[in-house]
Amino acid sequence: MNRERRTEEPGRPDRLPRALYEQELFRLQTELVKMQEWVRAEGVRLVVVFEGRDAAGKGGAIKRVTEHLNPRLARVVALPKPTERERGQWYFQRYTEHLPAAGEIVFFDRSWYNRAGVEHVMGFCSPREHRRFLQQCPVFERLLVEDGILLRKYWFSVSDAVQEQRFRNRLEDPTRRWKLSEMDLESITRWESYSRAKDEMFVHTDTSEAPWYVVESDDKRSSRVNMIAHLLSTIPYHEIPRPELTLPPRPASTGYERPARDLQTYVPDHAGALLRGTAGTASTP
Repeated sequence: MNRERRTEEPGRPDRLPRALYEQELFRLQTELVKMQEWVRAEGVRLVVVFEGRDAAGKGGAIKRVTEHLNPRLARVVALPKPTERERGQWYFQRYTEHLPAAGEIVFFDRSWYNRAGVEHVMGFCSPREHRRFLQQCPVFERLLVEDGILLRKYWFSVSDAVQEQRFRNRLEDPTRRWKLSEMDLESITRWESYSRAKDEMFVHTDTSEAPWYVVESDDKRSSRVNMIAHLLSTIPYHEIPRPELTLPPRPASTGYERPARDLQTYVPDHAGALLRGTAGTASTP
């Protein structure tokens, strides 16, 4: 059975050390900024698709990729379930309106591949709709590529044991509990169904025009730097010279006086209370 279990490579540490990870991540993020400036200057359209099992690390990777990018030119698309009107459209229609214009980058946090995964496994689409998707998707993506869009597709692969541990961590962490739904938990009992659906999806959509790239994501640190480094290696960007900028001298005062502080409402000094040890804890429901 395909349980997506993995063993460590000989001589490879189990986890990338934090200091080395943070150093390399910052270097890669700096390159991402250069790449985005090239996208803007050259009028390139870039689409990056993030797919994978629940808790595979897609969200964390997207966060690191976009952390230092200009949000005016790079955006994340994470669509909710389709509306009644959208269910009556051509399946790909709700996604096409989010494609980038010249000089933009769009990151799909899950994408049109919902139909090949969760919709198919959970019965949210009919077998006929699923078959039609597998037939149309390569054509749809070929059209995107032929029109000049740079399309990159990443599948984040996580083992069953690591996925379950991440689910447990989310259950115990009040700041991440929102990431866990009943459907996420049901994915545990449907592990093999999702494996078969993913394998069938790859057979039909891992094409020469739009290949899939698999990211091993049991170690989140490694998966992030591996994915970003690969993305950069596939984009023929170069550094765009920026104009020299210098701070102008601050002009002399012309007599402006700031209004008295008691005329404005300031937020309480919670930081000062923390330093004095007198801050109370926020009430929780």
